[in-house]
Amino acid sequence: MEGLAIMWLIILVIMVIIEIATMGLATIWFAGGAVVAFLLAVFGVPFKIQVVVFLVVSFVMLAATRPIAVKHLNLKRTKTNIDDLVGKHAIVSKEINNMKGEGQIVLGGIEWTARSTEEETIISVDTEVEIVEIKGVKAIVKPMKAS
Repeated sequence: MEGLAIMWLIILVIMVIIEIATMGLATIWFAGGAVVAFLLAVFGVPFKIQVVVFLVVSFVMLAATRPIAVKHLNLKRTKTNIDDLVGKHAIVSKEINNMKGEGQIVLGGIEWTARSTEEETIISVDTEVEIVEIKGVKAIVKPMKAS
């Protein structure tokens, strides 16, 4: 029985170390399950029951407390509206040339570094473009079709 208790302690330590390293609220619940399984091992409960209790306690803790913990611990997360830019139209303010790594657009009075969706396409100044994607601080654009 002593070997099983040590095994659960090792699992507990591993889960806590992973949680400290990632801070992702991913393994702390299994650390709780390992504590309960450790106590069962100390009292000589059969291994199969220890495993079942470990899993049940871990998943019950996960389901019951994770949504609350995430809500209260992620208060410093800043939401951005960057995804709202996709599909918007802008005007090229500096020629977009992917080969030279150059290009800018203006959207809502703000200048963005821009690149074309097509590697060899050069987009001239004053061309209307559509934002297809945002990669880091660059807007990936394609020229609007003439109507």
